[in-house]
Amino acid sequence: MSQPLGLGWFSTGRGEGSRGLLLAVLEAMDRGALNARIEFVFCNRELGQAEGSDQFIALVQSRGIPLVLLSSQRFRREHGNRPWAELREDFDRAAMDLLKQHSPEVSVNAGYMLIAPLLCRAHRMINLHPALPGGPVGTWQQVIWKLISERAVESGAMVHVVTEEVDGGPVLSCCRFPVRGPAIDPLWGEVQGRVVEDMTKSPGEALPLFKAIRQAGVIRERPLLVQTLVAIADGRLDVENAGAMPHADLTRDVENAVAEAGLV
Repeated sequence: MSQPLGLGWFSTGRGEGSRGLLLAVLEAMDRGALNARIEFVFCNRELGQAEGSDQFIALVQSRGIPLVLLSSQRFRREHGNRPWAELREDFDRAAMDLLKQHSPEVSVNAGYMLIAPLLCRAHRMINLHPALPGGPVGTWQQVIWKLISERAVESGAMVHVVTEEVDGGPVLSCCRFPVRGPAIDPLWGEVQGRVVEDMTKSPGEALPLFKAIRQAGVIRERPLLVQTLVAIADGRLDVENAGAMPHADLTRDVENAVAEAGLV
């Protein structure tokens, strides 16, 4: 067997989504489906800052993975609460100093909520984005509201190389799924004629259509990330040369994984 793929992991660890992505990769490693090791986890929160990140940190510690914490909130406070745009590069330098002993082959951004202009040059980084190539940019919430406003018929997720252009780096892989069909069409009927801006306020993320689209994405994002890392570890995808060749459509692999897990 070839050497395991050395991974770095960057996350803010805000909630279930961040923990779920890390767990999915760890479980794939445990069962031998992914030949990789996580060399470190970097989190821009510290213990006691939020319940979600505390749970994320506890998960990392329970697995004995080297953990590097540098609170961006504390960093900003200690630098006079200057605008974050002025502090991004300073924060990146501080993070790079803490991580200088590590040299992963690929680093994963999984719920890392900071733009990292220097880190993405120092580390070969990939990011999971909850939209198809050429689709909506922004947070997963912004993506879903955009899909609703455009009355989309499909959505998806992609893994791309991190660059200074937010959600705009070369695409490595993607998967796609319908947001229409017998189960979800009645929910589209419920929003017929309604203004999206009004729905974002009430009922907001409790809107049944919003929740259905989110769930369809979540169950596929985790296997997409795993299958992409498997392809990188096997040499079928090359992060360094992403963009020089067409990205991989991993829809079939992702749908097989979703079916095997009994999620559809």
